[in-house]
Amino acid sequence: MASKWSLGTKLASMFGRPKIDDDTWDDLESTLLSADFGPDVTDQIIALMRERVAKTGVTDSTDVVRLLRELLEERLSKFDTTLNLSERPAVILVVGVNGVGKTTTIGKLAKFISGAGRSVVVGAADTFRAAAVDQLATWAQRAGVEVVRPQSDGQDPASVAFQTVEFAKNHGTDIVIVDTAGRLQTKSGLMDELSKIRRVIEKQVPVSEVLLVLDATTGQNGLAQADAFLEHAGVTGLVLTKLDGSAKGGFVLAVQERTGIPVKLVGTGEGLADLSGFNPVAFAAQLVE
Repeated sequence: MASKWSLGTKLASMFGRPKIDDDTWDDLESTLLSADFGPDVTDQIIALMRERVAKTGVTDSTDVVRLLRELLEERLSKFDTTLNLSERPAVILVVGVNGVGKTTTIGKLAKFISGAGRSVVVGAADTFRAAAVDQLATWAQRAGVEVVRPQSDGQDPASVAFQTVEFAKNHGTDIVIVDTAGRLQTKSGLMDELSKIRRVIEKQVPVSEVLLVLDATTGQNGLAQADAFLEHAGVTGLVLTKLDGSAKGGFVLAVQERTGIPVKLVGTGEGLADLSGFNPVAFAAQLVE
């Protein structure tokens, strides 16, 4: 997995030259941009790296790469990546536009949490697409967790969410994960629906997390699509999907710094187990080694 995200080969050749010159910094800029750090973050990193290299006087490639890794660690670690799941039941709302892997992410998240010894129930509150309900039920079955489905076609999403929390309270289930609609035909209608779901849930228990799922391969375009959620849905954490083999690891830092919201989970493949908590130190190491 590390090799797929790694900038290390390019960095080693870049900083292994007899001297560090303007070409070196130009190459670093191109490399960071190709890894989807984005222009603003790239400019900041290069400016800081120039300062640190000048201050320390290092020329050895391993020392320069170490400085870059430390810089990335500092930037990535400014955010609290811990999932807040202390309530019982703890309710997680999962939001995001259609096509980002929201349903599969819920299945992986259910498996991830249940693997830590917590009981989980998922609520199929994306009732506007019958296929979404069936897909979620399939992933819940794979993850070995309970699912609450609509009792009728087109049932109000908020009522499904209410029933899911009610199920958890009646059965002593630790964690509730609620799927939501991802269509963006009318931002106001979608946000009204999410607000209603939240109000109905919070008549019973607080909402612990609102996780926004983003497709890392779409980069800044995906972030623009999700702006309505970021502005109106009370997002507390990000889940990045499709990081495997994309060489787009820089998007992790770019999206955190643009939104001010921490990346809490990363999806690294199609398998049920291919979701993990985000570790800034390990991720920085994977990026540069």
